[in-house]
Amino acid sequence: MAGEHDQIRERLEAIGEELADLALDRLRQSVEDGCAQPPAAEKRLTQARRAVERAAAALRQIDPET
Repeated sequence: MAGEHDQIRERLEAIGEELADLALDRLRQSVEDGCAQPPAAEKRLTQARRAVERAAAALRQIDPET
């Protein structure tokens, strides 16, 4: 069972990294376009990344014997 949790956690961590990369890409594009405000999509991507990181952290805390 612990292996299953670890695999899911690792996938979530990878997804979190991908979301962070997407958010940075949006910010870079915004700067290149001369926008003064960060795009709303960047905020949503960051929120999604944080949610995924919380899910990965929760899986880290699961006792494999339960």
